Amino acid sequence: MTDKLAEKFLEQQEDFAVCESIIKHHSKSFYAAFSKLPEQKAMSVYAIYAFCRQADDLIDVEKAPEKLEEMRRQLEEFQNGDCPDEPMWRALAVVFEHYPLNINYFYDMLEGQRRDAHFKQPETQAELEEYSYYVAGSVGLMLLPILSQEWQSIVEEAKELGKAMQITNILRDIGEDAAEARIYLPKEKMLAFDVTNEAIHAHQKTQGFIALWEYEARRAEAAYEKSREMMPLIDEDCRGPLLAASYLYREILNAVRENDYQVFTRRHAVKASRKLIVFKEINSELKNIATIS
Repeated sequence: MTDKLAEKFLEQQEDFAVCESIIKHHSKSFYAAFSKLPEQKAMSVYAIYAFCRQADDLIDVEKAPEKLEEMRRQLEEFQNGDCPDEPMWRALAVVFEHYPLNINYFYDMLEGQRRDAHFKQPETQAELEEYSYYVAGSVGLMLLPILSQEWQSIVEEAKELGKAMQITNILRDIGEDAAEARIYLPKEKMLAFDVTNEAIHAHQKTQGFIALWEYEARRAEAAYEKSREMMPLIDEDCRGPLLAASYLYREILNAVRENDYQVFTRRHAVKASRKLIVFKEINSELKNIATIS
């Protein structure tokens, strides 16, 4: 990083601190992982997270799709060089100046939130995975140039990781989402496994429901596996944090299994004892990557 760009990160330190407070408050697991990045990379991730969190909260918390449209207009202004005078935007301006970010992925993320605002249950598996790209795969592509100098070679793998994380979210939050009149499980798959919307609203944990849950979980796990192919091309100082985020998110699926698929009345998290085992697995994988990269 040039001295001039380093100075810009320093000049906007208060703005980046606001972004850091947002990720620290809303996602302790992501913060724990990405705070281990080199300082400027960590600050850049915080700024992108703050953008995504603001968009997500406009729909999930404020229920204000009109504000999402205003955020889209702000993004257009930002793209045209007129940076909105707010901490998140000012921090993002520094990040865009330093890394080759593609602003189209930021628009894609807003499109995902727009789809949530006008929610429609996916008809097919393909529709679910398309939605997962917009709300999560797009985020992986926002972050990729920060995490890898070879980012153009691993776009598809980064999409897979975002998709895996989003499907994990959906499988963890079935009860919470149903309470908000949102069922993300595809209608075609529900029909195939003999699961109805009424049964989900009634919290019926049938064998068909468990089989459907496992079908989606296995697809997520396959996507996690595919995403691991990009790790040798992730910058060495970013591999550990990215693997931690990936491994710990994947472990949520096992936490649900250990608690007998009770996704209707509780929110699952990875136990501290399991995290210790996961970190040992991460260290082992880091050593393996080092031998082939």
